[in-house]
Amino acid sequence: MKESNRQIAYFSMEIALAPELPTYSGGLGMLAGDTVRAAADRALPMVALTLLYRKGYFFQQLDASGWQTEQPVEWVVDDFLTELPQRVTVTIESRTVYVRAWQYDVAGTDGSPVPVYLLDTDLPENSEWDRHLTDYLYGGDTWFRLCQEIVLGIGGVRMLRALGCSGLQRFHMNEGHAGLLTLELLYEQAKKAGRAIFNQTDVETVRSLCVFTTHTPVPAGHDQFPLEFVRRALGPCCGDLESMKEVFCCGGLLNMTYLALNLSHYVNGVAKKHAEVSRQMFARYRIDAVTNGVHPATWASPPMQALFDRHIPGWRSDSFMLRYALSIPPAEVWDAHQKSKRRLIEHVNKLTNAGLDVDYFTVGFARRVATYKRADLLFHDLERLKAIAAKAGPFQIVFAGKAHPQDAKGKELIKHIFQARDALRGHVKVAYLPNYDWDQARLMVAGSDVWLNTPQPPMEASGTSGMKAAVNGVPSLSVLDGWWIEGYIEDTTGWAIGEICDLQPVGQDRIDCDAASLYDTLEQVVIPAFYKNRGHYVDVMRHAIALNGSFFNTHRMLLQYVLKAYFE
Repeated sequence: MKESNRQIAYFSMEIALAPELPTYSGGLGMLAGDTVRAAADRALPMVALTLLYRKGYFFQQLDASGWQTEQPVEWVVDDFLTELPQRVTVTIESRTVYVRAWQYDVAGTDGSPVPVYLLDTDLPENSEWDRHLTDYLYGGDTWFRLCQEIVLGIGGVRMLRALGCSGLQRFHMNEGHAGLLTLELLYEQAKKAGRAIFNQTDVETVRSLCVFTTHTPVPAGHDQFPLEFVRRALGPCCGDLESMKEVFCCGGLLNMTYLALNLSHYVNGVAKKHAEVSRQMFARYRIDAVTNGVHPATWASPPMQALFDRHIPGWRSDSFMLRYALSIPPAEVWDAHQKSKRRLIEHVNKLTNAGLDVDYFTVGFARRVATYKRADLLFHDLERLKAIAAKAGPFQIVFAGKAHPQDAKGKELIKHIFQARDALRGHVKVAYLPNYDWDQARLMVAGSDVWLNTPQPPMEASGTSGMKAAVNGVPSLSVLDGWWIEGYIEDTTGWAIGEICDLQPVGQDRIDCDAASLYDTLEQVVIPAFYKNRGHYVDVMRHAIALNGSFFNTHRMLLQYVLKAYFE
C-alpha cells in the first residue's frame, strides 16, 4: 500500500513492537502495539508514530531487600529498524531541531504491513541536549517532557507529510501526549487559506480530523505544562494559543488532555466504567466507551496456540472464533495449561531460586508498581494467608513489576512485598521477578492458575493483563473496576473481589473490606475448586477463553473505532 493511501495516523508516546525493542513501559504501550497488530490483521490503512528510545524505559535491578535501581537499556537500533532518508525540523527555544525516522513494519496474518515510524533526534546537526531528547521514555522533568511532546506531535505530522502520507483523514491520539499534533494541523489549515494565523474555522476543520482516547483517571496521567514553558519552547506561536484560551488553556496551563478533548470529534474512555468516570472528570465533553482489548495471537502461549490451531482454525485472524473454545475437550485445555505452567515455574525457579512447585496453586500478579494498583493488598494480613494455605491447600505467588524511577512510594511498595515474602517463608512461597518485560508477561499470564488484580476503585481505567490471561484460559480474581466489570460472570469466567463502588476513590475501610473479600474467596471458593473440583475449574478456564478471550480483543476494539471514529 502506498503511503499516500494511508488514511489513519495513530500516535502514541509508547508502542510495544517486539520483545527486543525497549519502546514501551507497560499497559499503554502494549495496548498500542496490539492495536497496530490488529490493524495489520485487518489490512487497515493505518500508519503509526512514536518516539525512538535509545536507552529504553529502564532496566530494573532489585537488591536483596527489594530496593529498585535503574540502568539504561542497551540495544542496537539498526539491528531492528530501518533508517529513512527524510528529515524534518521542529523549533524549540528558537533552535532548529532536526528529526529523522526509523521504520518498523508490523505484518498481519496475511502479510499486510502497518508501518510504524519512530522519531529520533540523535543527529549531529543538533545540540548535545537536543540529541538526547528521545533517549528515555518518561524520563527527565516537565520541561524535557514538553520538548519530547513537541517532537512527537508537531514533528510527527511533519514527518508524515515528508513521507508522502497525504491522504490522512484521521489522527488518533492514544492519550494526550501527542496533543500538539493539533497545533501543526491548525497551522496547515491556515497556510492552505493563505493566512499566518489560524482561526475558528480551522479549529472546526481540525476537530473533524482528530480522535482522542483517554486512558486514566489518575491526575499524574494528564500532562500539564506552565504557559511560561510553552512560551519558551514554542516562541511566537504561543501567542496564537493564548488568543484562543478556551481551546488551548485550562487553569493557566497547557493541559494536553483538554487540548485533545477540545480538538477531537470523537473521544472515548477505555471501558464503560472508565467512560463514566471520565464524563464526571470532564463534564463538558461527550465521552464514549470503547473497551480495550488484546491481540490473542500475540498473547496465547505456544501450547494454547497449538490447541486453538487444532480445534479453532482461523482464530488468529478472527478472534471472535475463540467462542468455540467451549467445544474443546477439558482434558486438552488442562494439558495445554500445564505445559504453560511448567514453563513459568521453571523460569521463576531459575531466575529467583524460589523453589516453586508446579503442582501448587499459583497466583499471578504483574503490574506497573503504583500505589493505587495496591500490589500489597494480598499481604494485608499475613497470618490469614498462612491459615488459608494450611486449610484450603498450598499456594504460591509470582509477582513482577517496575516502579517509575521517580516514584519513591512505588519503590517502597516493592520492598514491602519482599518483606512479606520473607515473613511467609515456610508457609506460602513468594517470588518477585526482576525487570518485568514482554517475555515474562507472556509466561505469567499463561502459566498462572489465577490472575490477581487489586486496584483502588475507580482508578483502574481498563487493565489488559487479565484479558491476556483469559486468552490462555487463566481466570481472573479481581476487584470490580475497569474491564472486569464487563467481563466477570461469578464462578464462570472468574471471581470478583468486593462490590462495584461509586465514582469516588475509597479509603481504609474499603481496603479492609477488599482484603477480607479476597481472603474469603481464595479460601472458600477458588483454591478448593482447584484442588477438589478440577472439572469445574477447567470449565471456568474454558469460559474465560470463550466469553472473555473472544470479546476483549483488539480485533473487536478496532472494529468499534472503525465504525464510531475512523470512517463514520
